[in-house]
Amino acid sequence: MHDTRFVLAAGTTATAERAGLSAAGADPSLASTTPSADAELLTYGQPVRTGTVPVSPDGCPTPALGTRAVRDCLGFDVTVVDAGLSEPTAAPTVSVGAKPGRDITEQDTVPTAYGAFEAARQFGHALPNDELWLAETVPGGTTTALGVLRALGEDVMVSSSLPENPIEQKRDLVEEGLAASSLDPGDAAGQPKRALRRMGDPVLATLSGLTAGAVETDTAVTLAGGSQQLAVAALVRHGGYEGPLSLATTSYVADDPTADLRAGAEGLDLDLTVTDPGFDQTDHVGMNRFVAGEAKEGVGMGGALALAQRAGVPMAEVRAAFADSYGELLDR
Repeated sequence: MHDTRFVLAAGTTATAERAGLSAAGADPSLASTTPSADAELLTYGQPVRTGTVPVSPDGCPTPALGTRAVRDCLGFDVTVVDAGLSEPTAAPTVSVGAKPGRDITEQDTVPTAYGAFEAARQFGHALPNDELWLAETVPGGTTTALGVLRALGEDVMVSSSLPENPIEQKRDLVEEGLAASSLDPGDAAGQPKRALRRMGDPVLATLSGLTAGAVETDTAVTLAGGSQQLAVAALVRHGGYEGPLSLATTSYVADDPTADLRAGAEGLDLDLTVTDPGFDQTDHVGMNRFVAGEAKEGVGMGGALALAQRAGVPMAEVRAAFADSYGELLDR
């Protein structure tokens, strides 16, 4: 795995402070800590400075446990990029100058979008690995992803970390955000940085910059995630890149009837990999919440599962590692 690097872009958007949008954190007030904790879990296997394991109101653990379980099995290299963290993390991070994003209904949602994109592009260009797997953690990120997609003119619905996708709330917020930014759907087509600054979040800016830089050196890029990574792909395509690009996600996102991930991936000419971790084959309380439709994806879990499958690691081994981590971290 020495030629493979897993890069986690961790950041925040004030959009997550709205009730009913995200399952990341026990309540919206804790959402700002989730990306910092996810970075620690992926790096160290446990919370260090944050002192918390993010869980949903119903007890669903962060998908970081799934990604870390695969890392325990494979040992791939990880780099964390500070893509607008609002709380400190003990994980070593690379800075691209991103600051926490503002609420999607504000006119200038991501003032640091241009600078973060360019710094991330330079970093992605310089990384020496043969392949990059790019992941994200940003509560509220599917709503900002929808905002970016609409600004670009892409008519795709996003998924949700909640069992019931709050589609109408997301649509209303995006409409309000577009109006605040004096945009109609499609007004930012071919202008990805404009879409990012007006309707996105700093994680989307960072990931699209990383992707744009990496493909300049013919590095193979896999976007590890769901709806947010679909928005990243759209940004890169609207920036003019027409070459190969992959998306790896979980079956929970790909099979979400409220979202259009498969159609969106086809429309953006993405090589789609869908992996089922088989959480329905166990009665484990944490895995059962994923089966029930919570979380679904995040922190690159779908990409990590694809790496495990490619390496011939049985999903039963991944589930066992997940259960071990859950027991150590949440059953204390």
